[in-house]
Amino acid sequence: MELFIQNLSKTYPNGVQALKNVSLHIPTGMYGLLGPNGAGKSTLMRTLATLQDADDGAATLGEIDVLKDKDAVRRVLGYLPQEFGVYPRMSALDMLDHFATLKGIPSNQRKEVVHSLLQRVNLWDHRKKAVSSYSGGMRQRFGIAQALIGDPKLIIVDEPTAGLDPGERNRFYNLLSEIGENVIVILSTHIVDDVRELCSNMAIINGGEVKYAGVPDAALGELSGKIWEKVITKAEIDTYEKNFKVISSKLVAGKPIIHIFSEQNPGEGFRPADPGLEDVFFSKINA
Repeated sequence: MELFIQNLSKTYPNGVQALKNVSLHIPTGMYGLLGPNGAGKSTLMRTLATLQDADDGAATLGEIDVLKDKDAVRRVLGYLPQEFGVYPRMSALDMLDHFATLKGIPSNQRKEVVHSLLQRVNLWDHRKKAVSSYSGGMRQRFGIAQALIGDPKLIIVDEPTAGLDPGERNRFYNLLSEIGENVIVILSTHIVDDVRELCSNMAIINGGEVKYAGVPDAALGELSGKIWEKVITKAEIDTYEKNFKVISSKLVAGKPIIHIFSEQNPGEGFRPADPGLEDVFFSKINA
């Protein structure tokens, strides 16, 4: 199954144009949707999850018209929003059973489905604890469990690793990569590492527009031999930004290291740098 998005647009009543003719082809597997906060990612995710309408455009999932046949989409959709509410004293076991009921799982199958999912996301030993008492990583794994109810063909996860510590993030990566082998998983994030670790295809979105869509390695290849770095002082940042195409700067041991884009050797003490996905990201959103 594949997801095709054609010229999707959305403008909010306050005049903010969140999506501007967005077109994407999303195949089975992990697909990264990368962009800064406010880029339009969540608007696109909510539209695909049938939570809001687009103004123009089309989207099809296999034979399903995503924008017109919302019930059909919901039958094959798993959705993990950036934040989701829980009943404060309900255990993971009872809450997942409640979600399974809402999803239409027959009563004679729910117990097996719920137990299987809790084991799959490694929460079986914590099944009787209230979800509200879970750590961030455990809560996100519970979110994935509820998203997997009903064997969805499309799974949307919105900013899933924000706030997770490195260990929790790695466990979440492993879980998502396993899920993404057989279904479409759209990973919406502003964290470059999420896409680098997980996704074989990606898009970069900023200002409601698609700035890049394709394979991460191809994007890296476009920058080969064109990224240069230099250690400078904080006082020099403004000067370099005026004289060079600075695509990013970061502190290393308290000193700024800038990356610039240049077709030719810029001289002035710059040395060639191997391009990374962060360079791709910043070069596209700052273009």
